[in-house]
Amino acid sequence: MSQSFHPLNHRQAGGRMSRRMLLSDLGFGFTGLALGAMLHQDGIAKADDTQNWSAPDGKPHFSPKARSVIWIFLSGGVSHIETWDPKPALNTHQGKTYDTTGLPNPLNSPLFRERSRAVVGGDRPHAKIFPLQVGFQRYGQAGVDISDWWPNLATCVDDIAFVRSMYTTDNDHNAEFQMHHGRHKLDEKQPVIGSWIHYGLGSMNENLPQYVFLGQYTDPRVKENFSPDYLGPQFAGVELALDPKNPLPFGKLANGVHAREQENEFRLIHKMNALSSVEYPEDDQLRARIRSYELAFRMQQSVPEVLDLGKESRETESLYGIDNEQTAVYGRRLLAARRLAERGVRFTQVYLSDFGEWDSHVELKTRHSKACSRVDKPIAGLLKDLKRLGLDQEVTVVCCTEFGRTPGLEIRADVPNSATGRDHHPHAFTVWFAGAGIKGGTIHGKTDELGFHAVENPHYVTDIHATVFRLLGLDPRRLDIPGRKRLEIDYGNPIHDILA
Repeated sequence: MSQSFHPLNHRQAGGRMSRRMLLSDLGFGFTGLALGAMLHQDGIAKADDTQNWSAPDGKPHFSPKARSVIWIFLSGGVSHIETWDPKPALNTHQGKTYDTTGLPNPLNSPLFRERSRAVVGGDRPHAKIFPLQVGFQRYGQAGVDISDWWPNLATCVDDIAFVRSMYTTDNDHNAEFQMHHGRHKLDEKQPVIGSWIHYGLGSMNENLPQYVFLGQYTDPRVKENFSPDYLGPQFAGVELALDPKNPLPFGKLANGVHAREQENEFRLIHKMNALSSVEYPEDDQLRARIRSYELAFRMQQSVPEVLDLGKESRETESLYGIDNEQTAVYGRRLLAARRLAERGVRFTQVYLSDFGEWDSHVELKTRHSKACSRVDKPIAGLLKDLKRLGLDQEVTVVCCTEFGRTPGLEIRADVPNSATGRDHHPHAFTVWFAGAGIKGGTIHGKTDELGFHAVENPHYVTDIHATVFRLLGLDPRRLDIPGRKRLEIDYGNPIHDILA
């Protein structure tokens, strides 16, 4: 029986080689043993301090309220004040500067410095107030204000918990990756939330990956959103494509290769890898490679079936907007996410935009209205579909972005037609939850009258992670790995007010 894997017992953890591996590679002759003794004397090759530590057993730490998560990400920075946190005061004070409104000047608040670590372009305060570019109405029993760009999602507000008091600390688009791993660009990276969940919980379907990424991108940095970092490659998000002819990249049999021939080839590779694993029993790269071959072989049969959206009814396709060219692409992604969650995938990360699609430095009204029209019906369709199938009792949906947008008008000499948009705004934005374990019709947290600062129940991005962990029955502190220092802020705090 093979030794159980854990991320500490590998060749490259922290860039170091284990004593056993080092001496094995050098040979156990006099030179190797002498070097081992010298390193031990210097405190470098001492025995592992992990005797009281064990890897996760795949079971939740306490009773979960959800079994799967669909994580929707909108890239570029959604304007919170023109979507889920409208601010009519911007219309009242349009054209004024912050110091002439009669309201507290948000630039003078200590929060302005405390919550921001500028990477590019300084703080860019943009003090001239820009009015709302869209109207809004109140919906649902809770009376939630939603902009007119979201007519379909507005019908679901009684099933949604809005967190209007988010903040982050990066004013550049590295905040996108920060939303997923919790660290500022200038700090050491951590594994992303999907990888932690994959690491902490066991499989519900051995024929499908536990962590899936659905989306298209041209910027290679997007891969940081599903990077496992030091947890190891087997905990990375697996990219699947909604191409019926090739849903599993590089998973299609080559021309002239028969299934039995491939099966025999995989058996030979497995035997060779098994022999290597005897010589290098703690090599995580080898273990990950073995498991990836095994999973890839099984996925050749299971993935085409789960991504065969043609099996869905026309009613379902219409619900997601697949019958409309404007919404079809994103509708398919979300329907695929539902089918994956339905079949036991723990964490499906849906990249529901192009990279930076919501980044509206100019022409905010045009760009945001277009972006909203592409995702409004598909997202609402997902929530309604989960509810009618009873999956809203098993699957939690999270919808997030990297930051909001400034209440002030962005005016920059180097940007043509710049007086039509808003800049990046890490000081306040909105995310929302729905589905399993969530108290629908909830508004949690508050921004100031201009939407500049999160002033009531403020939450850093890792509070989103902590909330998801709590729903899945995981204690993130019990996922710690010896030798890997995590900061207190990495764990976050669950947002209890939105939990059912």
